[in-house]
Amino acid sequence: MRTFSLLLILLLATPVWAGSLESDLARIQQRWAEIQYQVPGDDKADAFEALAKEAEGFMADYPDRAEPRIWRAIVLSTWAGEKGGLGALRLVKDARSQLEEALEIDDSALEGSAYTSLGSLYYQVPGWPLAFGDDDKARRYLQKALSLNPDGIDPNFFFGDYLLEQGEKARARQYLERALAAPARVGRELADQGRREEIRERLARLSKS
Repeated sequence: MRTFSLLLILLLATPVWAGSLESDLARIQQRWAEIQYQVPGDDKADAFEALAKEAEGFMADYPDRAEPRIWRAIVLSTWAGEKGGLGALRLVKDARSQLEEALEIDDSALEGSAYTSLGSLYYQVPGWPLAFGDDDKARRYLQKALSLNPDGIDPNFFFGDYLLEQGEKARARQYLERALAAPARVGRELADQGRREEIRERLARLSKS
């Protein structure tokens, strides 16, 4: 009877909404995909701003884990893409810092996603003196990401996109086709669908060039 009473007290003391790192991560990932691929363009910046606040809380809940930092950085960088201007520069610098911290904690977290995200930042943001863009660093980070997750949709897509920007069309096609053939990710169906549309757009661009 005493054991039952103690169990009841513990159950009542635990919020029914208490989650785990995995469930909290899945919620952030799903909401990011919804905003990125379903929310109208004019509403995306505000939606990403709200998600960035949620991601900040997620990071505070798990200060010793790399995954929340990676996903806060992803949210910040995509928000920056929608926001534009000087405010975007602050966001991408913050994103870079979060990714660098994630690498220090666990560089293999989420199959090396911090390397993928850092690589994509380095080739997409302007270079000096406006920002920190660096094509050589981008290549190194993206190749490291591929070494950790050679069949993943994201590292192959971003390396293919990087190569396309560099004018390496034959190699770009190779990695984009590999990205298109990447295995589906459980729970990431919407993200996979949206990413494949981006891959097809890049391949169509290559076919016209």
